[in-house]
Amino acid sequence: MQAARGTPVGEDSGRPDSEQAPEVARRGRRGPWLLFVLVAAAMYGADQLTKYLAVEHLDGAPDKPLIGELLQLRLTYNPGAAFSLGTDLTVAITCLAVVATVTVLVISLRLRDRVWAVALGLLLAGIAGNLTDRLLREPQAFHGHVVDFLMLPNWPIFNVADICINLGAALVLVQVFRGVGLDGSRATGDEALDARRDEDPKQ
Repeated sequence: MQAARGTPVGEDSGRPDSEQAPEVARRGRRGPWLLFVLVAAAMYGADQLTKYLAVEHLDGAPDKPLIGELLQLRLTYNPGAAFSLGTDLTVAITCLAVVATVTVLVISLRLRDRVWAVALGLLLAGIAGNLTDRLLREPQAFHGHVVDFLMLPNWPIFNVADICINLGAALVLVQVFRGVGLDGSRATGDEALDARRDEDPKQ
């Protein structure tokens, strides 16, 4: 009856389910990965733009209040890791950042979950944002100093990339504690017990 009314039984011009399944799977993979790319690109762009503006307008200027005394702008150049740690290890930190960037990109190929996509997109933006400074800024490649300009009371000066890294890491921890995998699957206690029973019928 559906075919007679012009409505195909299948959504894909009547193609068998066996042919539709791979296409549906590809769509399911493409959505989270595109979200990952969009988040990474948007936040990386925001990081680089704000650093450019900070260098252009804050160099040699006094502290500028952004939100009263809670958040102020002060331009600094950090040769170390986040919070000015490891200032004598710039080259090693740069190499680790390269490895981390490649690792996140490889892991992103397994994405099926949108929360994981946002988390990894933030991580990639943050790592790549600071890595760009280390590779391109003075004094030389692999020794470049990271531009920091956001200042909270009693807190090391930071930048947008640092925010991305911390937010991304927090989302990763949330997903891990929830037991959600990169593919969006969640192994509940009942499922784990059923799996053990299948392995050992005596349980």
